[in-house]
Amino acid sequence: MAVSANRLELLQIADAVAREKSIDREIVIGAMADAIQKAARSRYGQETNIRVDINTKTGEMKLQRLLEVVEDVDNPATQIYLELARDKNPDAEPGDFIAEQLPPMDFGRIAAQSAKQVIVQKVREAERDRQYDEFRDRVGEIVNGSVKRVEYGNVIVDLGRGEGIIRRDEQIPREAFRYGDRVRAYVYDVRREQRGPQIFLSRTHPQFMAKLFTMEVPEIYDGIITIKAVARDPGSRAKIAVVSSDSSVDPVGACVGMRGSRVQAVVGELQGEKIDIIPWSPEAAAFLVNALQPAEVAKVVLDEDAERIEVVVPDDQLSLAIGRRGQNVRLASQLTGWDIDILTEEEESQRRQKEFQERSEIFMEALDVDEMVGQLLASEGFATVEEVAYVDLDEVASIEGFDEDTAQEIQTRAREFLERREAELDAKRTELGVSDDLKAIDGLTTEMLVALGEDDIKSLEDFAGCAVDDLTGWSERKDGETKRFPGALSNFEVSRADAEQMILSARLKAGWITEADLAGPESEDEAEEAVEGAA
Repeated sequence: MAVSANRLELLQIADAVAREKSIDREIVIGAMADAIQKAARSRYGQETNIRVDINTKTGEMKLQRLLEVVEDVDNPATQIYLELARDKNPDAEPGDFIAEQLPPMDFGRIAAQSAKQVIVQKVREAERDRQYDEFRDRVGEIVNGSVKRVEYGNVIVDLGRGEGIIRRDEQIPREAFRYGDRVRAYVYDVRREQRGPQIFLSRTHPQFMAKLFTMEVPEIYDGIITIKAVARDPGSRAKIAVVSSDSSVDPVGACVGMRGSRVQAVVGELQGEKIDIIPWSPEAAAFLVNALQPAEVAKVVLDEDAERIEVVVPDDQLSLAIGRRGQNVRLASQLTGWDIDILTEEEESQRRQKEFQERSEIFMEALDVDEMVGQLLASEGFATVEEVAYVDLDEVASIEGFDEDTAQEIQTRAREFLERREAELDAKRTELGVSDDLKAIDGLTTEMLVALGEDDIKSLEDFAGCAVDDLTGWSERKDGETKRFPGALSNFEVSRADAEQMILSARLKAGWITEADLAGPESEDEAEEAVEGAA
């Protein structure tokens, strides 16, 4: 009866541990078997191959020693002669294993302590695996917990089945936590580490605010309203862009709620953070005008290649558009993903006057004309000497004060100037050592070849080995700020598609690829990836 009681007690312990640690009962019983196996090896020898079986229904335990069947025995503790093995099992063959029943063993103090350590270790590993698997699937969700302790500014949160950490930089400024405080946070990362799974929580993450709105606004939860972008200055101010798929539902009004009840619930959770709810628009210019609210915008000019946008505001709106310490324009930039330059109407007027004067001087110098003629050409919208030289003669002759002979003379001077400049640039190209082979690539001008030579791209192979970014430049966004890195042809109006085509042409001429290779990619994106990959 004592044995039956022990068996029953073994299963009860396994059930209790499995419930307490929220792990599978089979894992606990397996850990017990490993512990008994280790204790048995300490008694019968570490090299002994011992197998422990525990019946999960009755708790009955079997202890067996496994012996390998061999013809020549080197180690009697692990091997058995073929003849002896066949006495026990007539079908035994070399390489098989024979199981010998071992008598039940009494655990000594040291063996019991060792077994306990094995069980504790196995259970702890299983618990860590369970925690990792559970919270890995909850990345991107909001969790609730209570503050367990605060260490060096980092808040340790008890999540019930695990512990999370809110690092100091993931806490809202001036927010203080004490033991026992209830806290709500966003799970942004879960990592498996040596000391167990690390659950990283955040209260400053933009998606924390988005998830709070999802909880407060049923229309967002149901998918009628979509949150397109979020930008936050935690604890101070935030902007959120929303759009509705149902024309009868106002996305801004739904997020604000009756008398501001919905947005106030989010503001209260974020320690009074002011939130601007902005209607999203697929048109970049309209979206940016909305994003700069409450400032009024007079005009916007987009540069889609560089992802920059120039905003002109009335003089009295400048400080409002920029915001305190640049906060408003910084959040608008994060929200839209565009770099924003803000000018007043007066600054824009001064800049336009400066550009007008610079173009006038270019025409005066290149065409050897007086100031009035240079200003007439600039005021008619001509920006370069090339435009004057190759535009239809009637367009120049139609300028007030010009006749056909004057227009003819101006175009002749413009072409002569371009020929002289082309000769000078070609001489400089030769001096830099830029190969004549590059002249055969469509789209490359002599001025571009000089720029390539100054960037140490001098041969067809050099050019073929370039990536698109090497020519057009690239942008890197960090901490809400975009840094622009120039390419060899950044000063020219060369799009990424044009640069990609030039590189492919160079590789074709250099023999790196064939016409069949060029016909391979099915889309422009795939073609660009091919260019980037080959580089």
